Amino acid sequence: MQQAQRITNLPPYLFAEIDRKIAEARKQGVDIISLGIGDPDRPTPESVVEEACRQAHNPANHRYPSYEGLPEFRQAVADWYRRRFGVELDAEAEVVTLIGSKEGIAHISLCYVDPGDLNLVPDPGYPVYEIGTFFAGGTSYKMPLLAERGFLPDLTAIPSDVARRAKLMFLNYPNNPTGAVAPPEFFADVVAFARHYDLLVCHDAAYTEIGFDGYVAPSFLQTPGAREVGVEFHSLSKTFNMTGWRIGSMVGNAEAVEALGRVKTNIDSGVFQAIQYAGVAALRQENDHPRVMSRLYQERRDAVIEGLRRLGWRIEPPRASIYVWAPCPPGLTSTAFATLLLEKAGVVVTPGVGYGQQGEGFFRISLCVEVSRIREAFARLERAGIRFDAVAR
Repeated sequence: MQQAQRITNLPPYLFAEIDRKIAEARKQGVDIISLGIGDPDRPTPESVVEEACRQAHNPANHRYPSYEGLPEFRQAVADWYRRRFGVELDAEAEVVTLIGSKEGIAHISLCYVDPGDLNLVPDPGYPVYEIGTFFAGGTSYKMPLLAERGFLPDLTAIPSDVARRAKLMFLNYPNNPTGAVAPPEFFADVVAFARHYDLLVCHDAAYTEIGFDGYVAPSFLQTPGAREVGVEFHSLSKTFNMTGWRIGSMVGNAEAVEALGRVKTNIDSGVFQAIQYAGVAALRQENDHPRVMSRLYQERRDAVIEGLRRLGWRIEPPRASIYVWAPCPPGLTSTAFATLLLEKAGVVVTPGVGYGQQGEGFFRISLCVEVSRIREAFARLERAGIRFDAVAR
Protein backbone atom coordinates (compact mmCIF):
# COMPACT_ATOMS: atom_id res chain seq x y z
CA MET A 1 0.00 0.00 0.00
CA GLN A 2 1.48 3.33 -1.04
CA GLN A 3 1.97 5.95 1.64
CA ALA A 4 0.90 9.56 1.24
CA GLN A 5 3.44 11.87 -0.33
CA ARG A 6 3.58 13.97 2.84
CA ILE A 7 4.90 10.92 4.70
CA THR A 8 7.34 9.76 2.04
CA ASN A 9 8.78 13.30 1.89
CA LEU A 10 9.01 13.57 5.69
CA PRO A 11 12.59 13.39 7.00
CA PRO A 12 13.30 11.20 10.04
CA TYR A 13 12.92 13.19 13.25
CA LEU A 14 16.37 14.34 14.34
CA PHE A 15 16.32 12.95 17.86
CA ALA A 16 14.89 9.59 16.80
CA GLU A 17 17.96 9.12 14.59
CA ILE A 18 20.26 10.08 17.45
CA ASP A 19 18.54 7.54 19.70
CA ARG A 20 19.12 4.86 17.05
CA LYS A 21 22.86 5.57 16.87
CA ILE A 22 23.16 5.57 20.66
CA ALA A 23 21.35 2.23 20.88
CA GLU A 24 23.69 0.69 18.30
CA ALA A 25 26.78 1.86 20.18
CA ARG A 26 25.45 0.58 23.50
CA LYS A 27 24.79 -2.83 21.96
CA GLN A 28 28.52 -2.93 21.26
CA GLY A 29 29.25 -2.27 24.93
CA VAL A 30 30.24 1.40 24.59
CA ASP A 31 29.72 3.56 27.69
CA ILE A 32 27.89 6.42 26.02
CA ILE A 33 27.87 9.92 27.46
CA SER A 34 24.97 11.63 25.72
CA LEU A 35 25.17 15.40 25.47
CA GLY A 36 22.52 15.29 22.79
CA ILE A 37 18.85 15.55 23.69
CA GLY A 38 17.58 18.33 25.97
CA ASP A 39 15.63 16.18 28.40
CA PRO A 40 16.01 17.30 32.05
CA ASP A 41 17.66 14.56 34.07
CA ARG A 42 16.35 15.66 37.47
CA PRO A 43 12.92 14.43 38.64
CA THR A 44 9.69 16.38 38.66
CA PRO A 45 9.16 18.18 42.01
CA GLU A 46 7.68 15.83 44.59
CA SER A 47 4.69 18.08 45.32
CA VAL A 48 3.69 17.83 41.67
CA VAL A 49 3.99 14.04 41.65
CA GLU A 50 1.95 13.78 44.84
CA GLU A 51 -0.83 15.95 43.42
CA ALA A 52 -0.95 13.80 40.28
CA CYS A 53 -1.25 10.65 42.36
CA ARG A 54 -3.99 12.17 44.50
CA GLN A 55 -5.97 13.35 41.49
CA ALA A 56 -5.50 10.04 39.66
CA HIS A 57 -7.49 8.35 42.44
CA ASN A 58 -10.46 10.66 41.86
CA PRO A 59 -12.96 8.92 39.51
CA ALA A 60 -14.13 12.32 38.23
CA ASN A 61 -10.76 12.63 36.47
CA HIS A 62 -11.14 9.32 34.65
CA ARG A 63 -13.57 10.71 32.09
CA TYR A 64 -12.95 12.86 29.03
CA PRO A 65 -11.34 16.16 29.99
CA SER A 66 -12.48 19.48 28.56
CA TYR A 67 -11.00 20.24 25.16
CA GLU A 68 -9.69 23.69 26.03
CA GLY A 69 -8.31 22.55 29.38
CA LEU A 70 -9.50 22.68 32.95
CA PRO A 71 -10.51 26.19 34.05
CA GLU A 72 -8.24 25.66 37.08
CA PHE A 73 -5.21 25.00 34.90
CA ARG A 74 -5.88 27.88 32.53
CA GLN A 75 -6.34 30.21 35.51
CA ALA A 76 -3.08 28.95 37.02
CA VAL A 77 -1.32 29.77 33.73
CA ALA A 78 -2.84 33.25 33.71
CA ASP A 79 -1.86 33.81 37.34
CA TRP A 80 1.69 32.65 36.64
CA TYR A 81 2.00 35.04 33.68
CA ARG A 82 0.85 37.91 35.90
CA ARG A 83 3.35 37.06 38.66
CA ARG A 84 6.27 36.24 36.36
CA PHE A 85 5.90 38.76 33.53
CA GLY A 86 3.29 41.29 34.65
CA VAL A 87 1.10 40.15 31.72
CA GLU A 88 -2.65 40.08 32.37
CA LEU A 89 -4.49 37.28 30.56
CA ASP A 90 -8.14 36.32 30.36
CA ALA A 91 -7.93 32.65 31.36
CA GLU A 92 -11.08 31.75 29.43
CA ALA A 93 -10.36 33.57 26.16
CA GLU A 94 -6.58 33.89 26.02
CA VAL A 95 -5.29 30.54 27.34
CA VAL A 96 -5.60 27.08 25.80
CA THR A 97 -4.12 23.90 27.30
CA LEU A 98 -1.78 21.85 25.14
CA ILE A 99 -0.49 18.28 25.14
CA GLY A 100 2.97 19.78 25.54
CA SER A 101 3.90 22.91 23.58
CA LYS A 102 5.21 20.77 20.69
CA GLU A 103 1.66 19.72 19.91
CA GLY A 104 0.40 23.29 19.72
CA ILE A 105 3.38 24.46 17.66
CA ALA A 106 2.75 21.64 15.20
CA HIS A 107 -0.96 22.43 14.89
CA ILE A 108 -1.07 26.23 14.82
CA SER A 109 -0.30 26.20 11.09
CA LEU A 110 -3.53 24.27 10.49
CA CYS A 111 -5.38 27.35 11.75
CA TYR A 112 -3.83 29.81 9.29
CA VAL A 113 -1.94 28.13 6.47
CA ASP A 114 -3.54 27.03 3.21
CA PRO A 115 -1.61 25.14 0.52
CA GLY A 116 0.89 27.49 -1.05
CA ASP A 117 1.04 29.91 1.89
CA LEU A 118 4.29 30.88 3.59
CA ASN A 119 5.53 30.81 7.16
CA LEU A 120 8.67 32.59 8.35
CA VAL A 121 10.82 30.03 10.13
CA PRO A 122 14.18 30.55 11.90
CA ASP A 123 17.21 28.66 10.56
CA PRO A 124 18.63 27.04 12.62
CA GLY A 125 15.48 26.30 14.55
CA TYR A 126 13.36 23.70 16.30
CA PRO A 127 12.38 21.30 13.48
CA VAL A 128 8.67 21.29 14.38
CA TYR A 129 8.17 24.86 13.07
CA GLU A 130 8.93 23.66 9.57
CA ILE A 131 7.22 20.27 9.94
CA GLY A 132 3.95 21.87 11.10
CA THR A 133 4.10 24.24 8.15
CA PHE A 134 4.70 21.29 5.81
CA PHE A 135 1.76 19.26 7.15
CA ALA A 136 -0.54 22.25 6.60
CA GLY A 137 0.56 22.42 2.95
CA GLY A 138 2.62 25.55 3.39
CA THR A 139 6.19 26.49 2.54
CA SER A 140 8.83 27.69 5.00
CA TYR A 141 10.79 30.82 4.21
CA LYS A 142 13.98 30.50 6.23
CA MET A 143 15.16 33.43 8.32
CA PRO A 144 18.93 32.94 8.84
CA LEU A 145 20.15 33.19 12.43
CA LEU A 146 23.76 34.27 12.09
CA ALA A 147 26.42 34.55 14.78
CA GLU A 148 27.36 38.08 13.73
CA ARG A 149 23.78 39.21 14.48
CA GLY A 150 23.59 37.45 17.83
CA PHE A 151 21.43 34.75 16.21
CA LEU A 152 18.56 37.20 15.69
CA PRO A 153 16.82 37.26 12.29
CA ASP A 154 17.30 40.35 10.13
CA LEU A 155 13.73 41.46 9.54
CA THR A 156 14.83 44.04 6.99
CA ALA A 157 16.32 41.27 4.83
CA ILE A 158 12.94 39.55 4.34
CA PRO A 159 11.66 40.53 0.88
CA SER A 160 8.44 42.52 1.05
CA ASP A 161 6.63 40.15 -1.34
CA VAL A 162 7.55 37.24 0.95
CA ALA A 163 6.42 39.10 4.06
CA ARG A 164 3.08 39.96 2.45
CA ARG A 165 2.43 36.28 1.72
CA ALA A 166 3.50 35.07 5.16
CA LYS A 167 0.86 33.89 7.63
CA LEU A 168 3.00 33.05 10.68
CA MET A 169 6.41 34.00 12.03
CA PHE A 170 8.01 31.51 14.42
CA LEU A 171 10.48 32.81 17.00
CA ASN A 172 12.13 31.19 20.01
CA TYR A 173 14.06 33.09 22.71
CA PRO A 174 15.95 32.00 24.72
CA ASN A 175 16.82 30.04 21.62
CA ASN A 176 17.13 26.39 20.81
CA PRO A 177 19.69 25.44 19.55
CA THR A 178 21.90 28.54 19.85
CA GLY A 179 21.19 29.66 23.42
CA ALA A 180 20.80 33.24 22.16
CA VAL A 181 18.55 35.76 23.90
CA ALA A 182 16.45 38.58 22.46
CA PRO A 183 16.50 42.18 23.74
CA PRO A 184 13.20 44.07 24.18
CA GLU A 185 13.92 46.33 21.21
CA PHE A 186 14.03 43.30 18.93
CA PHE A 187 10.59 42.20 20.10
CA ALA A 188 9.34 45.75 19.49
CA ASP A 189 10.61 45.53 15.91
CA VAL A 190 8.83 42.18 15.52
CA VAL A 191 5.52 43.69 16.66
CA ALA A 192 5.87 46.54 14.14
CA PHE A 193 6.76 44.06 11.38
CA ALA A 194 3.77 41.84 12.18
CA ARG A 195 1.40 44.79 12.20
CA HIS A 196 2.69 46.07 8.88
CA TYR A 197 2.37 42.71 7.13
CA ASP A 198 -0.67 41.37 9.02
CA LEU A 199 0.85 38.13 10.24
CA LEU A 200 0.73 36.20 13.52
CA VAL A 201 3.89 35.90 15.63
CA CYS A 202 4.27 32.51 17.33
CA HIS A 203 6.82 32.80 20.11
CA ASP A 204 8.11 29.55 21.57
CA ALA A 205 8.99 30.44 25.17
CA ALA A 206 10.03 26.98 26.37
CA TYR A 207 13.30 28.21 27.92
CA THR A 208 12.38 31.52 29.56
CA GLU A 209 12.88 30.09 33.05
CA ILE A 210 16.48 28.92 32.57
CA GLY A 211 18.82 31.91 32.83
CA PHE A 212 22.42 32.41 33.91
CA ASP A 213 24.54 35.11 35.51
CA GLY A 214 21.46 37.01 36.65
CA TYR A 215 19.77 37.07 33.25
CA VAL A 216 15.95 36.91 33.38
CA ALA A 217 14.22 36.35 30.04
CA PRO A 218 11.18 38.41 29.07
CA SER A 219 7.93 37.22 27.57
CA PHE A 220 7.17 38.38 24.05
CA LEU A 221 3.75 39.39 25.38
CA GLN A 222 5.36 42.02 27.59
CA THR A 223 6.05 44.00 24.42
CA PRO A 224 3.47 46.76 23.79
CA GLY A 225 1.06 45.59 21.10
CA ALA A 226 2.25 41.97 21.16
CA ARG A 227 -1.09 40.52 22.15
CA GLU A 228 -2.71 42.05 19.05
CA VAL A 229 -0.28 40.25 16.73
CA GLY A 230 1.01 37.24 18.61
CA VAL A 231 0.77 34.21 20.82
CA GLU A 232 3.26 32.53 23.10
CA PHE A 233 3.80 28.85 23.74
CA HIS A 234 4.98 27.81 27.17
CA SER A 235 5.73 24.32 28.36
CA LEU A 236 6.07 22.90 31.84
CA SER A 237 8.64 20.46 30.42
CA LYS A 238 11.82 22.46 30.97
CA THR A 239 10.45 24.79 33.65
CA PHE A 240 9.43 22.01 36.05
CA ASN A 241 11.23 18.93 34.65
CA MET A 242 7.97 17.56 33.23
CA THR A 243 8.94 16.49 29.71
CA GLY A 244 7.14 13.16 29.96
CA TRP A 245 3.94 14.62 31.38
CA ARG A 246 3.05 16.43 28.11
CA ILE A 247 1.41 19.59 29.31
CA GLY A 248 1.79 23.18 28.21
CA SER A 249 -0.21 26.16 27.00
CA MET A 250 -0.62 28.73 24.26
CA VAL A 251 -1.58 32.21 25.42
CA GLY A 252 -2.16 35.61 23.88
CA ASN A 253 -4.26 36.70 20.90
CA ALA A 254 -7.82 35.58 21.63
CA GLU A 255 -8.71 34.84 17.99
CA ALA A 256 -5.67 32.57 17.62
CA VAL A 257 -6.42 30.84 20.93
CA GLU A 258 -9.99 30.18 19.77
CA ALA A 259 -8.79 28.90 16.39
CA LEU A 260 -6.31 26.45 17.90
CA GLY A 261 -8.92 25.33 20.40
CA ARG A 262 -11.28 24.61 17.49
CA VAL A 263 -8.64 22.48 15.77
CA LYS A 264 -7.97 20.59 18.98
CA THR A 265 -11.64 19.78 19.56
CA ASN A 266 -11.53 17.90 16.27
CA ILE A 267 -8.24 16.02 16.64
CA ASP A 268 -7.62 15.32 20.33
CA SER A 269 -9.54 14.89 23.56
CA GLY A 270 -7.45 17.03 25.87
CA VAL A 271 -4.96 16.34 28.66
CA PHE A 272 -5.70 13.81 31.43
CA GLN A 273 -7.17 15.93 34.21
CA ALA A 274 -4.89 14.50 36.90
CA ILE A 275 -1.93 15.85 34.92
CA GLN A 276 -3.60 19.23 34.57
CA TYR A 277 -4.06 19.40 38.34
CA ALA A 278 -0.39 18.46 38.71
CA GLY A 279 0.38 21.37 36.39
CA VAL A 280 -1.63 23.66 38.67
CA ALA A 281 0.48 22.50 41.61
CA ALA A 282 3.68 23.20 39.69
CA LEU A 283 2.62 26.69 38.64
CA ARG A 284 1.35 27.66 42.09
CA GLN A 285 3.68 25.84 44.49
CA GLU A 286 7.06 25.48 42.77
CA ASN A 287 8.11 29.07 42.07
CA ASP A 288 11.64 28.43 43.37
CA HIS A 289 12.22 25.35 41.22
CA PRO A 290 13.34 27.19 38.04
CA ARG A 291 15.91 29.19 40.03
CA VAL A 292 17.30 26.01 41.58
CA MET A 293 17.56 24.37 38.17
CA SER A 294 19.15 27.48 36.63
CA ARG A 295 21.94 27.32 39.22
CA LEU A 296 22.48 23.66 38.40
CA TYR A 297 22.51 24.27 34.65
CA GLN A 298 24.89 27.19 35.07
CA GLU A 299 27.38 24.92 36.85
CA ARG A 300 27.09 22.47 33.96
CA ARG A 301 27.37 25.25 31.38
CA ASP A 302 30.57 26.44 33.03
CA ALA A 303 32.00 22.90 32.91
CA VAL A 304 31.19 22.69 29.18
CA ILE A 305 32.74 26.08 28.41
CA GLU A 306 35.84 25.18 30.41
CA GLY A 307 36.16 21.89 28.52
CA LEU A 308 35.72 23.51 25.12
CA ARG A 309 38.23 26.25 25.85
CA ARG A 310 40.76 23.72 27.08
CA LEU A 311 40.46 21.99 23.70
CA GLY A 312 41.00 25.16 21.70
CA TRP A 313 37.49 26.58 21.26
CA ARG A 314 37.06 30.34 21.62
CA ILE A 315 33.49 30.58 22.81
CA GLU A 316 31.33 32.84 24.93
CA PRO A 317 28.99 31.21 27.46
CA PRO A 318 25.26 31.43 26.67
CA ARG A 319 23.07 33.51 28.97
CA ALA A 320 20.09 31.15 28.94
CA SER A 321 18.57 27.83 27.78
CA ILE A 322 19.95 24.35 28.44
CA TYR A 323 22.31 24.27 25.45
CA VAL A 324 25.75 25.33 24.32
CA TRP A 325 26.11 25.99 20.56
CA ALA A 326 29.64 25.72 19.23
CA PRO A 327 31.40 25.73 15.84
CA CYS A 328 32.77 22.49 14.42
CA PRO A 329 36.52 22.23 13.79
CA PRO A 330 37.56 23.50 10.35
CA GLY A 331 37.05 21.04 7.53
CA LEU A 332 34.38 18.91 9.24
CA THR A 333 30.64 18.94 8.68
CA SER A 334 28.47 18.81 11.76
CA THR A 335 27.42 15.22 11.02
CA ALA A 336 31.01 14.11 10.45
CA PHE A 337 32.12 15.76 13.69
CA ALA A 338 29.26 14.24 15.70
CA THR A 339 30.06 10.82 14.25
CA LEU A 340 33.74 11.27 15.09
CA LEU A 341 32.96 12.05 18.73
CA LEU A 342 30.68 9.03 19.01
CA GLU A 343 33.18 6.66 17.42
CA LYS A 344 36.36 7.99 19.05
CA ALA A 345 35.09 8.86 22.52
CA GLY A 346 31.58 7.48 23.03
CA VAL A 347 30.29 11.06 23.35
CA VAL A 348 27.05 12.15 21.70
CA VAL A 349 26.42 15.72 20.50
CA THR A 350 23.75 16.95 18.13
CA PRO A 351 24.86 17.97 14.61
CA GLY A 352 23.77 21.50 13.84
CA VAL A 353 22.54 20.66 10.34
CA GLY A 354 19.61 18.88 11.97
CA TYR A 355 18.24 22.34 12.79
CA GLY A 356 18.56 23.72 9.28
CA GLN A 357 21.06 24.70 6.62
CA GLN A 358 22.41 27.56 8.72
CA GLY A 359 23.15 25.08 11.49
CA GLU A 360 25.78 23.40 9.35
CA GLY A 361 29.22 23.92 10.83
CA PHE A 362 27.92 23.91 14.41
CA PHE A 363 27.04 21.33 17.04
CA ARG A 364 24.84 21.48 20.13
CA ILE A 365 25.66 20.28 23.62
CA SER A 366 22.84 19.66 26.08
CA LEU A 367 23.33 20.50 29.75
CA CYS A 368 21.06 17.67 30.94
CA VAL A 369 24.01 15.61 32.26
CA GLU A 370 25.75 15.64 35.63
CA VAL A 371 28.92 17.73 35.88
CA SER A 372 31.02 14.63 36.54
CA ARG A 373 29.89 13.09 33.25
CA ILE A 374 30.50 16.36 31.38
CA ARG A 375 34.06 16.45 32.69
CA GLU A 376 34.56 12.80 31.80
CA ALA A 377 33.27 13.51 28.27
CA PHE A 378 35.85 16.24 27.73
CA ALA A 379 38.59 14.10 29.24
CA ARG A 380 37.73 11.46 26.65
CA LEU A 381 37.86 14.03 23.85
CA GLU A 382 41.25 15.21 25.06
CA ARG A 383 42.60 11.64 25.17
CA ALA A 384 41.26 11.09 21.65
CA GLY A 385 43.14 14.14 20.39
CA ILE A 386 40.02 16.03 19.48
CA ARG A 387 40.69 19.76 19.39
CA PHE A 388 39.21 22.67 17.53
CA ASP A 389 42.40 23.40 15.65
CA ALA A 390 43.63 19.83 15.04
CA VAL A 391 41.19 16.94 15.11
CA ALA A 392 42.53 13.39 15.05
CA ARG A 393 40.74 11.48 12.29
